[in-house]
Amino acid sequence: MEITDKLRILKNFIRQHESAVIAFSGGVDSTFLACVAQEVLKNKVLLVTATSSTYPFYELEEAKKTATYLKALHRIIVSEEIDIPGFSDNPPDRCYYCKSELFIKIKHIAQQENYSVVFEGSNADDVNDYRPGMKAVSELGIISPLRQANLTKSEIRSFSLQLGLPTSNKPSYACLASRFPYGEKINKEKLDRVATAEYEIRTLGFGQFRVRSHESLARLEFATDELNQAWQLREKLVEICKQSGFSYCSIDLIGYRTGAMNEVLLKKTRE
Repeated sequence: MEITDKLRILKNFIRQHESAVIAFSGGVDSTFLACVAQEVLKNKVLLVTATSSTYPFYELEEAKKTATYLKALHRIIVSEEIDIPGFSDNPPDRCYYCKSELFIKIKHIAQQENYSVVFEGSNADDVNDYRPGMKAVSELGIISPLRQANLTKSEIRSFSLQLGLPTSNKPSYACLASRFPYGEKINKEKLDRVATAEYEIRTLGFGQFRVRSHESLARLEFATDELNQAWQLREKLVEICKQSGFSYCSIDLIGYRTGAMNEVLLKKTRE
């Protein structure tokens, strides 16, 4: 299927609905979805961003700026995951509880304000990873237009570039809870520690990276083409990690990859 056919399918799918609330993180996928939905549904779109301890302040500010760029109606709500029973224990299905809480709140807004549907921005690549949050999406009747059109992340970036969206080359992002191995307790102090370290490392000019938290150890994942730069700046990276609250700092030799914390689950499945 040609990539242009996918865009046509996406627009036709969105056009089937009169209005929509979009779960909006300000990332590549949700921004592209919001842009296309704005074009198709005109002023019948509401973007909703949920702020919490797992969503750092700098991502929230970027989401606000991007919504303004899109000239979209934008609302910020609170959805504090660490208050959800069981979430802080960090079980493998942690994301299910998070997404359930979030989409119940967004769906309530849609119902109260007479929006037809709720959209979320997962794409065709997301089906290849362990994503328990998608169970909540399915149970609550939330719609995933990008997956319906079979659009991949690279295709979404390509379209975003053509549309001049500021997120076309934005690094992939996931909630801060994804930085912890399953079973390690999550609390606000630990989340803030990771958020601070990632913010400071970003100021050094790195693009795609993660600070993975293993109790007092920060394991840094960098895109493979930035590993040499990371090694050259290792003293600064150690300083940042220690000032953020970690005792130790390491650089992962494999480099950045999505779903790194799921590797242990996959290994157990094979065993």
